[in-house]
Amino acid sequence: MDGHYGYKRIIKEMWPMVLMILVTSVDSIVDGWFISNYAGSTAFAAMNIIWPAIAIISALGLMVGAGGSALVSKTYGEGDIERGNRIFTMLIRLTFVAGLAISAVFFMFMRPASIALGAEGDMIRYAVIYGRIVTLTLPVYMLQLAIQPFCMTAGKPALGTVTCIICGVNNIVLDALFVAVFGWGLTGAAVATAISFFLGGLIPVIYFSSRHNSTPLQFVRHSRDDWKAIGKSLSNGLSEFVGNISYNVVGICYNLQLMKYIGEKGVSAYGVLLYIGFIFGSVFIGYNMGVSQVISYKFGAGDKKELRSLLQKSCVLIAIAGLLFTAIIELLAPQLAYAFVGYDAELSNLTTYALRIYMVSFLICGFNMFASAWFTALNNGPVSAVISFTRTLVFELGCVFALPLILGIDGIWLAVNVAEVLALLLSTALVLGLRHKYGY
Repeated sequence: MDGHYGYKRIIKEMWPMVLMILVTSVDSIVDGWFISNYAGSTAFAAMNIIWPAIAIISALGLMVGAGGSALVSKTYGEGDIERGNRIFTMLIRLTFVAGLAISAVFFMFMRPASIALGAEGDMIRYAVIYGRIVTLTLPVYMLQLAIQPFCMTAGKPALGTVTCIICGVNNIVLDALFVAVFGWGLTGAAVATAISFFLGGLIPVIYFSSRHNSTPLQFVRHSRDDWKAIGKSLSNGLSEFVGNISYNVVGICYNLQLMKYIGEKGVSAYGVLLYIGFIFGSVFIGYNMGVSQVISYKFGAGDKKELRSLLQKSCVLIAIAGLLFTAIIELLAPQLAYAFVGYDAELSNLTTYALRIYMVSFLICGFNMFASAWFTALNNGPVSAVISFTRTLVFELGCVFALPLILGIDGIWLAVNVAEVLALLLSTALVLGLRHKYGY
């Protein structure tokens, strides 16, 4: 991570991380496509009801990965490789143990959780089946989320990419076999996802534990607990944790509002919005995960000129991507909706209409996501968390309940756009207001 990062080097070194997250997003979308087209809209809605709770639990791995990798990269930049490896080992161990405990509790309370999240009638049974099967491998999935950012720290971004490609291909093949060929419906999709989760967590752990690991990043056999470092890592990754939880809490509230205003069709349409949004949003997520390690390294090395350059170039790249993504979605909205719910003309029209309103947010959301990642990389978790928390749990949650009172159902689809504009004002103020502190 030494030397200057121009546009060419940024794109060259960030694309494996972007591809990794993109493959992960496609992997999750495959489940939705097979369930929607082979098991029906009720099973599809049930999966979308329970998935936010699964994502909230797995967010612990994301927090450890984002915050821990930033700290380890900074430690490497300061020249202390040994301490960085101790921190890495402790954090991965913590993730797995916590994942076992939390997943066990969630497994036992799956039915009441499904009902509380808005499932009704047959949706309850589907939600419980899908949730319990996937939860069996959640601790390993949390390991995957935790280790992915460390692949960039180790200088092996392709490891994460190859892992995700293996998992994605596995999930697609098993979905086709279990759901389309064997006719197992929602159960088959859940089994396919669980197997993919298991592989995703196991492959990188085996690599970093093996003799073939030629990177500086190593598991150490004996490492006393450094609670200060653990606390700092969790603090650094707080924004990703809060942002993920907030995003999924907002998703739960969207489902509750849609059940109130439209019913099951509204939840299915929103599920398609999330899938399409996740595909394009994964580019921003992957870029942020990759560039954050470089930012942390430059910060640890005291290279303020390079920090300023990375900030400017990232904003330009994000602006270009946002314009491109919005144009694609607006042009292809009918085709995208038909791919998921073409079997129901009314639902397909509703989804197309919602896509064209909801996805305008991509003109802005990339900047807010990067601003949060920027402060995480600078090891300022609290400021990063403020951006993530306010953007979703304050602005968007407030809009999704307030705007429908004025605009009806259109207010639900417009909520994210209004929230992103408000969040951009906050993000800009914080990035500019703290520039003298960090010298960028």
